[in-house]
Amino acid sequence: MDDFQYHGQELFSEKIPVQKVAEKIGTPFYLYSYNTILNHLRVFKDAFKKVPHLICFAEKANSNISILRIIIKEGGGFDIISGGELYRALQANADPQKIVFAGVGKTRDEIRYALKSNILMFNVESTDELFVIDEVAEELQTKARVALRVNPDVDPKTHKYIATGLKESKFGISISNAVQEYKLAESLENIDVVGIHKHIGSQITQTGPFVEAVEKIISLADILKKEGIQIKYLNIGGGLGITYSDESPPHPKELAAELVPILSKTKYTIIFEPGRVIVGNAGILVTRVLYTKMNEGKNFIIVDAGMNDFLRPSLYDSYQRILPVIKSSADKNISADVVGPICESGDFFAKDRILPDLKKGSLLAVMSAGAYGFTMSSNYNSRRRIPEVLVKDEQHYVIRERENYTDLIKGEKIPEFLNHD
Repeated sequence: MDDFQYHGQELFSEKIPVQKVAEKIGTPFYLYSYNTILNHLRVFKDAFKKVPHLICFAEKANSNISILRIIIKEGGGFDIISGGELYRALQANADPQKIVFAGVGKTRDEIRYALKSNILMFNVESTDELFVIDEVAEELQTKARVALRVNPDVDPKTHKYIATGLKESKFGISISNAVQEYKLAESLENIDVVGIHKHIGSQITQTGPFVEAVEKIISLADILKKEGIQIKYLNIGGGLGITYSDESPPHPKELAAELVPILSKTKYTIIFEPGRVIVGNAGILVTRVLYTKMNEGKNFIIVDAGMNDFLRPSLYDSYQRILPVIKSSADKNISADVVGPICESGDFFAKDRILPDLKKGSLLAVMSAGAYGFTMSSNYNSRRRIPEVLVKDEQHYVIRERENYTDLIKGEKIPEFLNHD
């Protein structure tokens, strides 16, 4: 969060006051720091420079094409989950040979689009999917490069909704069946087996689960080699956590200290899929206090952002630091719920949070909102999706405009029989 600092009583993003941006843009909006994203990306790259690798940014974390351009200009690629994310990456001028396609539910149309775009590989999640990719590749008279996503049954010790490498998870192929599945893949005429993929979860704050999972897939690669199946890529996924509250996730250099000695003994190109660790603490959600009230001794701070803008607190009960954009000189603090305008009891950003005694019109910054913020937003309650703004030094740039009311009904059509009075 180095680029979100107080200067005196005022919160800055890089060299510009957040309040100044709010006055020009209106609230609520997302604000991202260019230099923070760049620094996080370079730190990750530098940590693993001793092993041949490719960073495929997890596009689901933040898919604004300006953010994707930052990744591309640093030589990165993308981990995508849909045809839409492929389209976004290509619109940002990504190299298709640096794109890997994950996800348990790829459609034929998405597979066809990816093959025509000549992406690096698919991360295959099931036998059925493998057969479909083979069929589509045959139709296009091409070969599909694949890695099988192997479920190593490693506990990432994170929230159950974002743990993806346990045996009960919907993701991947059981490691106990992996050799059999690889033999099947190798036998298919239109499949080119090039890698192994694993991803055990998100917001992981310990190195142990990473090490255990990597050791398991290296052992699998050794077995496959004996079976005559040559692997070029080890895709070890992402999931490195960030600090939201009092977590102490390992720095990329600490993770590298554990993994590089293991990975450097292999001759594989390593693919990483970081997302949150690159952009999470590079973004904030700026919102304004609409009203304050007290019910039966409980304080509520009602703001103009809602769960449709930022879903994580409602979905995961996640902790997000909340800071005043302008610090108050008053000493009085209160315990309050910070809530939005949505017609749901789950529409909150904080419960029983100790905050300054804020007044109507005060600006708040919901911190660590750069990942899984706008990408998970919606038009629920027919609310317009909010702007995204990028700050670089003392300049700010609107990289997504606020929706207008006509955007809300774009694509909707009224049948003729309903047009008659």
